[in-house]
Amino acid sequence: MPSTGFDPTAHQMCEQRYFDDFKVGERFVLPSRTMTDALFAAFQLASGDNHPIHYDVEYCRANGMPHMLAHGFQVAIQTAAGAGLFPHMTEASMKGFIEQSSRFVGPVYVGDTLYSSLEIVELKPGRTTGTVRMATRVVNQRGETVMEGSQTYLLRKRPTE
Repeated sequence: MPSTGFDPTAHQMCEQRYFDDFKVGERFVLPSRTMTDALFAAFQLASGDNHPIHYDVEYCRANGMPHMLAHGFQVAIQTAAGAGLFPHMTEASMKGFIEQSSRFVGPVYVGDTLYSSLEIVELKPGRTTGTVRMATRVVNQRGETVMEGSQTYLLRKRPTE
């Protein structure tokens, strides 16, 4: 079969970056997502969390809420770096996702649209690798922060030539 000149290893979404290429203050915006009934049902099924606050609208209304309340982890997954460009930039350098924390500061209900972002707040170099700590933030359609936290990744330093 004749060669087409196509190199699958060169088929990348963006230029590869290493620990040394990042700067404190860089921000990565993730796609927005409207929290639908279907997303609530899928998360409840996957998580096994069977509390009615997450799946029973009438229970929620009887307890003073306008609709079903999102589980905290359902909000936290909106900061998955894989939804954006960061993991595509670090395919060659990523060693691991090593830490995550979340603080839930506002409710998320069915119908809310969430806007998530990651911002580099700390770079700690090691000998051949370094850690990248990013602040995570999730804001709803009213501009209210509903979750904040952090994620830490271990990346290789750029290979010396």
